[in-house]
Amino acid sequence: MTRFTRRMVLACAVSASALCLAPAAFAQDKLTLRMSTPASDSDQRSVALATVFAPAVAEFASYEPHYNGSLIAQGAELEAIASGDLEMSIASAQELATFFPEFSIFATGYVHQSAAHQVKVFNDPLMDPFKKKAEDELGVKLLAVMYLGRRNVNLRQSKEELTVMTPEDLAGVNLRMPGTDAWQFLGKALGANPTPMAFTEIYTALSTGSVDGQDNPLPTVVDAKFYEVTKQVVLTSHLVDLNYIAFSKATWDKLTPEQQATVQKAADDAAESGRQAQLKKEEDLVSFLRDQGLDVYEPDLAAFRTHVQAQYTGSEFAQSWPEGVLEKINALGD
Repeated sequence: MTRFTRRMVLACAVSASALCLAPAAFAQDKLTLRMSTPASDSDQRSVALATVFAPAVAEFASYEPHYNGSLIAQGAELEAIASGDLEMSIASAQELATFFPEFSIFATGYVHQSAAHQVKVFNDPLMDPFKKKAEDELGVKLLAVMYLGRRNVNLRQSKEELTVMTPEDLAGVNLRMPGTDAWQFLGKALGANPTPMAFTEIYTALSTGSVDGQDNPLPTVVDAKFYEVTKQVVLTSHLVDLNYIAFSKATWDKLTPEQQATVQKAADDAAESGRQAQLKKEEDLVSFLRDQGLDVYEPDLAAFRTHVQAQYTGSEFAQSWPEGVLEKINALGD
């Protein structure tokens, strides 16, 4: 199905859901807000919504989370919201970009600089056209931005053997990156020689020297025990990843202004709670990795940002970005 046809179908679904809302959501006095997510119940996003969002809306809505993709298959949540079969999800910029390519800018290296910068960008007027398109054409209201964490470079070489301060220092480094064209492009933009490889093969490849390093958030470095076969982590923060709290526009329109304000504040507070929890976790993991004997340090982030953004300018990956938006995002930097 072409993208145009898919969007036309979704537009019809949105119109239909506005006229006839899902019975499960409005059959009782209280709304039922079904949340479908591929995340587990222990994920910081899940915990924040369950402990902060749910109690805040409890007077008029029942929050009903479904974890591990048990209600709606991963990747199909936005279509389920559009068709009136779901009230909430946690959506990535990559998922939204399958409907609206311009959202790909928010999944690009060095666009977001920090968790705080994500919030500034999301709340800035530059986001209004993005939010409006999601509402008007998909029936999805983006309530808040949730911080997922930062991807960093993790290397076998010691800092004495290789100190990485600028992209030039990564020349010749075989860096495992996910296999898609977008990820491989980012690896090259960082200055490295990107090597596609399945995640399950990384530990062995690092231990044997088949690759020099890999990129992932710190929790992954620890969970996968990559620290056992590497000697340094360069805090490049080349992708500050995010999710959006996505809410059914049809459901939103049925709320009173007071209830809408409550839902919005609940989403903002849940996102902030999850953000602080993730930042604390990253801070703790830096200490853990240093205790394991790894060098953990920050390079010249301005040099990396300038270099990487220059690689994207004029590339096929930037063709869908609205003119001037990248400059506005950069201007909001820390």
